[in-house]
Amino acid sequence: MARERTAPVTARFILGSASPARLGLLKAAGLTPEVIVSGVDEEGVTAADVAALTAELARMKAVDVAARVEGPAYVLGCDSLLELDGRPCGKPGTAEEAVARWKSMRGRSGVLHTGHCLIDTASGRRLLEVGSTTVHFAKISDEELAAYVATGEPLHVAGAFTIDGHAAPFVERIEGDHGNVVGVSLPLLRRMFAELGVPVHTLWGQRPPA
Repeated sequence: MARERTAPVTARFILGSASPARLGLLKAAGLTPEVIVSGVDEEGVTAADVAALTAELARMKAVDVAARVEGPAYVLGCDSLLELDGRPCGKPGTAEEAVARWKSMRGRSGVLHTGHCLIDTASGRRLLEVGSTTVHFAKISDEELAAYVATGEPLHVAGAFTIDGHAAPFVERIEGDHGNVVGVSLPLLRRMFAELGVPVHTLWGQRPPA
């Protein structure tokens, strides 16, 4: 009996995020989404806890982008925050804040939450999930901290660190999904697409319109 072939996906796959790290991770996995950055104002958004906050922000971003898309599409919105002492830690924005953040983080552990919202615009279905990964930080010296902040990297990333950049040597270990820390959990995304009836491999090689 001939093996049944899965029909190719005709709907567009859209990433509602400006994060180059998220896009790079998806591309490395064979996925090449269009990028449409959401216009969501994150200030003032609240939730019961940090994980719920990332879910709400991801939902808002996906809904905002989906409302601007014509025709069938799968829209992915994501948001990441580090939870430390029960508080959300987003992007520091300034060198002073990055230094203060790292002084409170070094030698300790935090949980990196990434909210994922996947919307099928054709059916209106909306899936919302949160991936959580425990990150153990090295007890870095003041000299290492100053050098890292001087790179400018921690100012514009959630939690003031990356796991795939200059801060990689300062992360002793993680418990959970590596990609979730970068910005999108690929195993979680696969399960979400499967729930929509879309095997993730049918998205491989799909090219966004010029």
